[in-house]
Amino acid sequence: MDNIRVLLADDHAVVREGLKALISAEPGMELVGEASDGRAAVTLTTELDPDVVVVDVSMPELNGAEVTAHLRAERPDRKVLALTVHEDRGYMRRLLEAGAAGYVLKRAAPSELVQAIRAVAGGGTYLDPALATGELSEVNDPARDAGGTGADLSERETEVVRLIALGYSNKEIAGRLKLSVKTVETYKTRSMEKLGVRTRVDIVQYAARRGWLVTT
Repeated sequence: MDNIRVLLADDHAVVREGLKALISAEPGMELVGEASDGRAAVTLTTELDPDVVVVDVSMPELNGAEVTAHLRAERPDRKVLALTVHEDRGYMRRLLEAGAAGYVLKRAAPSELVQAIRAVAGGGTYLDPALATGELSEVNDPARDAGGTGADLSERETEVVRLIALGYSNKEIAGRLKLSVKTVETYKTRSMEKLGVRTRVDIVQYAARRGWLVTT
């Protein structure tokens, strides 16, 4: 399996050095580039085409939300993970709306950042457990707007939705539930239709409102 190629954008050199050491020491990951401001992050992402772009929320030139919006406009499948000291729920909301697939606090354990990078690289979504439930109850929830309650989801559909919200890829869900990837995709599509949602981030918003992101 190829390494997960990560590009790091943070305007603090000390932070970059620490994260560089963490990522470089992690099996299956490699740091392919560093940027100290938002505009450089956009340029380097275009040049290096990393699997995951880890961006600080507050940077000169372009902030994290602006970087995310630029990257997603350029390539809708671009995977962005926000890493920040900001625990303000408004910051998280703006990053999600810009298209970020994850939001992790800098005070999180190193293992949590690694988990977040892997989840996002695999097509999943990862939100810091310290913020996810409380934040997403206030974010625009397509499932709520569409009237979806989840009451008509089957037990298996509920399992699939919860695992998607926790950051598992379709392949990982298939292995965990002993199903084919095609079957997982069918459950996912059916569940999203029932809930009136369109993206993985929408699913996370739905699951967080119901407390499904709490793991044991």
